Amino acid sequence: MKIYTKTGDDGTTGVQGNSRLNKYHPRIIAYGTIDEANASMGIVLTNKLYSDIVEILTQIQNDLFVVGSDLSNPDLIQSENRITSSMVTRLEKIIDHYERELPPLTNFILPGGDISASQLHFTRTIVRRAETCLVLLNEQEKINENCIKFINRLSDLLFVLGRVLNKRKGKNDIVWKAEKAKL
Repeated sequence: MKIYTKTGDDGTTGVQGNSRLNKYHPRIIAYGTIDEANASMGIVLTNKLYSDIVEILTQIQNDLFVVGSDLSNPDLIQSENRITSSMVTRLEKIIDHYERELPPLTNFILPGGDISASQLHFTRTIVRRAETCLVLLNEQEKINENCIKFINRLSDLLFVLGRVLNKRKGKNDIVWKAEKAKL
């Protein structure tokens, strides 16, 4: 099977149900941004990480494929390959578990520290943009509400895991200091 089909040369792409959408359609932008987040997660996974973090991020990569599949299927009656409320709950439990490792937040945290933590924060920003795309799409045509919830929790989890990586590697959170700009 060839990787190129030439069917997208007209500026459209196929979605489930054999329909085609313009490549700038909010649905395509949404799952393209999910794909971008997944690729960014792959970069994070090239680092030397703790095995528990690798396991979580690898599962999330698989879950992001489910998000993409869910978004590519506008027929909400079909239940295959959908994000479920239990997947959202799983992320919440992981967040709760790892927050116990961390001191409570008392300030805003800047992205940075260890390279892996920085990359997780960068991935988090892509996930936040993906969430915006999902919300916009949902305003135009209904999508599985669990997708939005899952992506919202995922950005929280990536924030927490970034802090965890910094703590485990002996790096302090970088605290935002409010100062007036100096010219």
